[in-house]
Amino acid sequence: MISSLGSRITLEPGKRGGRPCVRNCRITVYDVLGWLASGMSESEILADYPELELEDIRACLVFAAQREQQTLRLAA
Repeated sequence: MISSLGSRITLEPGKRGGRPCVRNCRITVYDVLGWLASGMSESEILADYPELELEDIRACLVFAAQREQQTLRLAA
């Protein structure tokens, strides 16, 4: 799955303010994460946004996890 992240999550300077998007769609990683955080299930998201695939949702989670690992930790 991680190897396919590059083909599922794209960054384009002129699209959605340069935010990471799902497979060249205008749906951002943050949109998907927000839907999940609000309680939507994967199946509900897929029903509402048929252009998405289950692997797209999973790629958003992997992307977020990788970003979290790269976050700098500040000393207290």
